[in-house]
Amino acid sequence: MNPIAVNLLTFLGVFFTIFAGNAVLVDFRSDERKRLRRRMEEQYRQQQRTKARSTPLPKEFSRIAAEVKSEMGEKRTMAESLEVLIDQSGLNLTVRQLLVYSVAASIICGMMAFAVTFNFLAFAWSAVAGAFFPLLYVQLKRSERFEKLRNQLPDAFELMARVMRAGQTTSQAIQFVSDEFARPVSLEFLYCYEQMNLGLPPEEALRDLARRTGLLEIQIFVLAVVVHQQTGGNLSELLEKLSYVTRERFRISGMIKSLTAQGRLQAGILLSLPPVMFGLLLVLHYSYASTLFEYPMMIVVALSMMAMGALWIRKIVNFDY
Repeated sequence: MNPIAVNLLTFLGVFFTIFAGNAVLVDFRSDERKRLRRRMEEQYRQQQRTKARSTPLPKEFSRIAAEVKSEMGEKRTMAESLEVLIDQSGLNLTVRQLLVYSVAASIICGMMAFAVTFNFLAFAWSAVAGAFFPLLYVQLKRSERFEKLRNQLPDAFELMARVMRAGQTTSQAIQFVSDEFARPVSLEFLYCYEQMNLGLPPEEALRDLARRTGLLEIQIFVLAVVVHQQTGGNLSELLEKLSYVTRERFRISGMIKSLTAQGRLQAGILLSLPPVMFGLLLVLHYSYASTLFEYPMMIVVALSMMAMGALWIRKIVNFDY
């Protein structure tokens, strides 16, 4: 046989053997990941059930009822607002822990600024700015969670409509969503379902769901269910329409992001350019760039103006729809 053909067949044989072994290994690892993910999901759901069941019922339900009433018009305190923000972010934090992190970040940022500039004014401004870093992180996680929830809600409402058209109750439809969907919508509906099972009135459990999530779509859903319980009507058809409206709102949100992408990119470049260039100057010509540290007020004014510009641009590209 031709040596070239032998070499080619040998190469192909080795190549396909390695390819097949890699495919088997990837498939095996994929199955392992799926089993591990299912186990973690079940464990997290069990933790949510335990959390819902382990609280003292009269105290917890009276607190939830008070929070529901405060949602209907009473003004929240700062602690209550922080608690709602943490709940909506999905983080396993308390208000006390968030305040401790804020104090720690404030001290660290202030000491770093003082170590560089040896100026008490820079220390004060850096300490104030550092105190907001944990809060900004919680706000970022809240925004990410909102996006995931908005992406899942249309399918969740459609599933509830089909379940209720089949003759099931609202609580059973909520249970179906908690069993069939991934986080975070499954956990929120699971917590609501467990609250109903423990004796919390359905209306207050649903209003607590709207308070925890903070989404307009879920608030409309809660209002529709409450009105349906009081007056009757075709709730499955209403849920289908709500699913369509939610999907259209999500589509419009994506369209707005695509239309404002250029402006947001320009804002990111303009805001990152001064610190990046200053860092490069510190590396390339430290004696020249370090002169700015002798005038900390200029740094404070520049950072303040950059913050104002960032807020202004954010106000332009983010609006209600």
